[in-house]
Amino acid sequence: MKVIIAENYEKQCALGADLIEAEVREKPDCCIGLATGSSPLGIYRELVRRCAEEGLDFSRVSSVNLDEYVGLAPDHEQSYRYFMDSNLFDHINIDKANTYVAKGLGNVEKNLEEFRAVLASKSVAIQLLGVGPDGHIAFNEPAEALHASAHEESIDESTIDANARFFASRDDVPRQALTMGIGEIMRAKKLLTIISGSNKEEAARKLLLEDLITPMCPVTLVKAHPDSTVILTRELADKIGYNG
Repeated sequence: MKVIIAENYEKQCALGADLIEAEVREKPDCCIGLATGSSPLGIYRELVRRCAEEGLDFSRVSSVNLDEYVGLAPDHEQSYRYFMDSNLFDHINIDKANTYVAKGLGNVEKNLEEFRAVLASKSVAIQLLGVGPDGHIAFNEPAEALHASAHEESIDESTIDANARFFASRDDVPRQALTMGIGEIMRAKKLLTIISGSNKEEAARKLLLEDLITPMCPVTLVKAHPDSTVILTRELADKIGYNG
């Protein structure tokens, strides 16, 4: 696992964008795995800028997202399809027909069947990951055992608390989500994990300062991937006492 300490969030996002850009330029028809949440927003802004100003071409790129809330329509402002469209896809020259976010409405089992089939058909060049305060990746919450494939996950109370700021009230946060499984995440050729924010200290500490790989902190599993890069801010590194 390669660990990079960035001086600030802007630099962290530029470094993350560098790694994604390298994949796109090397293989213009690659598939990239994408994440939602606050951590990757700066990366998406930087990719939008590079597309507009530096000719970074997404016209042949395909993508697949980690997860989606159950019960939200794609045009709901808090759905992950809406997030991806408004923060990235609407601003780059990607063909939206080549982008995939699991369906939040309709029959859950049929949606999962489709999600698994899409994942089985893709070879993800680089998978972008954020990290929850409890160490979850995608919606794979801490547990004694984790799912290998896409599944419906009950969202942990701490994750509901963390996501409540995006909704009118805590009660509006969906309690279920469809998410990639750990096996599907780990099949990506490369992993890129972004950690920022003061509430990520415990997860960062377990990932970077402890030797354990445990399903009780799912992000620790990225240590087992053969090509895994973690980028954290200097502020967070200092808080947990990580010196590289």
